[in-house]
Amino acid sequence: MVRKLAYSVSEREHWISGAGGVLGIFLAWWVSKLTLDDHTAILVASSMGSTAVLLFAAPHGAMSQPWAVFGGHLVSSIIGVTCLLWIPDDPMWAASLAVGLSITAMYILRCLHAPGGASALAAVLGGDTVLAMGYEFVLSPIMLNALIMLAVAIVYNYPFAWRRYPQAWARRQSHPGEKAMIPHSRLVYALSQIDTFVDVTDEDLQRIYELAMQDEPKAPEASGSLAAQSSRA
Repeated sequence: MVRKLAYSVSEREHWISGAGGVLGIFLAWWVSKLTLDDHTAILVASSMGSTAVLLFAAPHGAMSQPWAVFGGHLVSSIIGVTCLLWIPDDPMWAASLAVGLSITAMYILRCLHAPGGASALAAVLGGDTVLAMGYEFVLSPIMLNALIMLAVAIVYNYPFAWRRYPQAWARRQSHPGEKAMIPHSRLVYALSQIDTFVDVTDEDLQRIYELAMQDEPKAPEASGSLAAQSSRA
């Protein structure tokens, strides 16, 4: 039996997210084709495809924010090129080290972005093309593509008020005298005790808690059933 996903969004969101992904990847792949051979362009597009999922399907997530996207691709591609230059004759070891070091570096720099690992792999598996380009590969196409994806995400998500991006630009609506149900310091402490990355902001956690503590609305089926019983009586 297939387990039901732990989230539920409207069909409208499905199509909005998908259309954003089409636009972002089309532009990113077009730029990659201008500077790379087909094989390496595909590797780079694959990395940006993962970024597209985060930017357009989860624009409010921590991994989707600008510094995560920019910093994640930057540090990972630098590490990937470095590993290729150091270990050009053993792609398996070069790729493994590139991804592992990228994860550690992204944690340290607070720019954890899952597709960054794919950028590190693209640099290593790009082979002779990336060897010839050296660190120029970091600037174009990797960082150029990352900036294109960010620009598309900002412009594309802007008309939809509920798709706040970047999250730092959004201000939560509050009423005078309103107090957070859980103090920010306690949320930060609780997250630190889990000792693992949680791709959700403290604002979202507050909102989830507030919604969970609201009175549960009556189900439409139950209301209809009571009405039918009253009419029969």
